[in-house]
Amino acid sequence: MKPTTDPRVAPNESPKTYRVKSFGCQMNVYDGERMGELLDEKGLSPAPEGEDADLVVLNTCHIREKAAEKIYSDIGRLTKGKTQKKAPMIAVAGCVAQAEGEEIMTRAPAVSMVVGPQAYHRLPDMLDSAVAGERATDTDMPAIAKFGALPARKRRSPTAFLTVQEGCDKFCTYCVVPYTRGAEISRPFSDLIDEARRLIEAGAREITLLGQNVNAWAGEDDAGRPVGLAGLIRAIAKLDGVERLRYTTSHPNDMEDDLIAAHGEVAKLMPYLHLPVQSGNDRVLKAMNRAHTAESYLRLLERFREARPDIALSGDFIVGFPGETEEEFQDTLAVIDEVRYSQAFSFKYSPRPGTPAATMDNQIPRDVMDDRLARLQERLNRDQRAFNDALVGKTCSILVERKGKLPGQWLGKSPWLTSVWFEGAAEIGDLIEVELVDAGPNSIAGRIPQTANAT
Repeated sequence: MKPTTDPRVAPNESPKTYRVKSFGCQMNVYDGERMGELLDEKGLSPAPEGEDADLVVLNTCHIREKAAEKIYSDIGRLTKGKTQKKAPMIAVAGCVAQAEGEEIMTRAPAVSMVVGPQAYHRLPDMLDSAVAGERATDTDMPAIAKFGALPARKRRSPTAFLTVQEGCDKFCTYCVVPYTRGAEISRPFSDLIDEARRLIEAGAREITLLGQNVNAWAGEDDAGRPVGLAGLIRAIAKLDGVERLRYTTSHPNDMEDDLIAAHGEVAKLMPYLHLPVQSGNDRVLKAMNRAHTAESYLRLLERFREARPDIALSGDFIVGFPGETEEEFQDTLAVIDEVRYSQAFSFKYSPRPGTPAATMDNQIPRDVMDDRLARLQERLNRDQRAFNDALVGKTCSILVERKGKLPGQWLGKSPWLTSVWFEGAAEIGDLIEVELVDAGPNSIAGRIPQTANAT
């Protein structure tokens, strides 16, 4: 932990309430939850909805363009028109914190703490320093160390994230993750089984295993045998109380036969796969440093469909990568037409400082990227609606996650990760058989059959 050369003039009042605002990926959501648990252990309480918090943690994402500038804007909004006594104490965490480091302290005097994604287990000590009047930065990247320092899981929710792997060794030319999250590391098998058990004891019925390249996870089971992600999934599936398992995000190069087979053999593993392709053109993929080709990616998806015919497929796409021609963009549309994704994430390329792609020739004009993204999203939306329409008439289990906006209305997820709403007798955490009766572009309406029971 490094104190800044510009300590606060006077000590701060110890905060009593906090709010963690997480941006970006599910890994950040997990990290945000763990920071909240650290602050709970410290004696702070979450600020009630609609009330200002004494401490605000901005848990940042560095993937999108101008991510750092948006954080400075958030800091400005938190402090605008407020004196030091009335303004919240501010901590900046996550990938922007890792990338910007001391620069945040220089540009934003209102910030008391800057902590990277591998060092946030030290947040309580940094808070003590901030209360004493000393600003601090910690962007060390110790492998795995933070997990041993985090408190036992206590969050009560029917769904839970479990980080099993962090970092990335792929060095895609557009991506900052290897620089902000570090090299690929896998958490030990026994630690993950223990954390899964605690999540189940706290009420989790669905667990999503997380990693930057989650299928790169590798370890040894309790008998000392080497296992990959499929082995971990099979072990967690045997724990009493867990009903559903998912994992994200996968990389095509780390996909093994056993994981593909698990989709047809492990009943608790849901029929859903998120597997980013980024582009449908091989020249662009090579320039991105993606080692797969469009053809190898498509054949991989065929194998998943053979193992689990009803699997829902999701992906990631970048349009306007430097040098991408209209013909190469058409190859991406061809992949979409062949796969027919149930949902997908799509973005315009944005140069990230320090990445090789940021200095490549033939950067694509913004208006061209806008046009390509609109055409790509039109096809993705078409296929998402078609997937939802095809579910109408099916009956499936819905995990109830929260109340809807209307009295008696409930919201949850289908096995295919589609959002479903229905009315009737239910409780959060129930698994209820629901008939899907009407599809919209983003969700499906359901009804409980007369004979349905919650479990």
